[in-house]
Amino acid sequence: MTMKTEKRYHGVVVPMVTPVTREGDIDVPAVERIVANMAEHGVSPLIMGTTGEGNSVSTRQGVMMIEAAKRVGGDRITVYAGLAGNCIEEQKLAARQFEAAGVDVIAATLPCYYALTPEQMYEYYKDMAEFLTVPLMLYNITITTHMSIPLDIIERLSHHLNIVGLKDSENNVPRLQEALKLFADREDFSYFCGCAANSAVALKHGADGIVPSVGNYLPKMYQDLYEAGVKGDEAKAEELQQLTIEIGKINTTGLTLGQSLAGLKVIMAEAGLCQPYMLPPLSMLDEETTNRIKEQAADVLKKYI
Repeated sequence: MTMKTEKRYHGVVVPMVTPVTREGDIDVPAVERIVANMAEHGVSPLIMGTTGEGNSVSTRQGVMMIEAAKRVGGDRITVYAGLAGNCIEEQKLAARQFEAAGVDVIAATLPCYYALTPEQMYEYYKDMAEFLTVPLMLYNITITTHMSIPLDIIERLSHHLNIVGLKDSENNVPRLQEALKLFADREDFSYFCGCAANSAVALKHGADGIVPSVGNYLPKMYQDLYEAGVKGDEAKAEELQQLTIEIGKINTTGLTLGQSLAGLKVIMAEAGLCQPYMLPPLSMLDEETTNRIKEQAADVLKKYI
């Protein structure tokens, strides 16, 4: 078994839920609990990503989360923050505040009200990379933006000095394999697999990191999967992959993306990490679905937490 050489940006980066109070503001003690649990296992948070209801989080709230994560995580973890929206000026104003709050890396999704040409995608990221004072990570997520950043555009952007990696959440294994032919051996550019079900195959082909939402309450399981993958222990990585896929079905089967995020918070509440409240326009699940998730999650929480 050969150990993959770790790049500057690597490992398990969990797209963290955004814990809120019943009134809809950030539940700071819950942020601290979740981040402390991640940091204990060497796992970093991505704040305000898709799982974190990023488009519904205000800049003020984002600053609160970044400050809490930095306060608890310190130098043990890298704090990533998602940047989303359709107004570039507002994105840049938010980014400045996130930088001042101490964020380590900003991961930006494409503005997605309009369908963009590949060249417009390139110019957006180039402009943002030159504006930011912290490193920029490209964030490709077709399920929400309804666009896919072409690999040739990513390759061009990858040579910018302030663009350090790609989080690719497109569920497309041939694309993943093609991307890793380009980036696996690049010391200056990291590839993170954002589709958790493809974590093991991504690591087998040289991915630098994985971004699993179930890591919100099972960070150790994904850290174990990551370590097995980078060490070349394919059997253990695949065993853990199948286990995590089954566990992930608890809050996703039969639900929309938004409902699955509410289901994740139900499990987080059962684990004592945060409350199940959601930011509008998303909402809590109905009682029957909530009880089904609680029942199915009970054995998992008892066994693995």
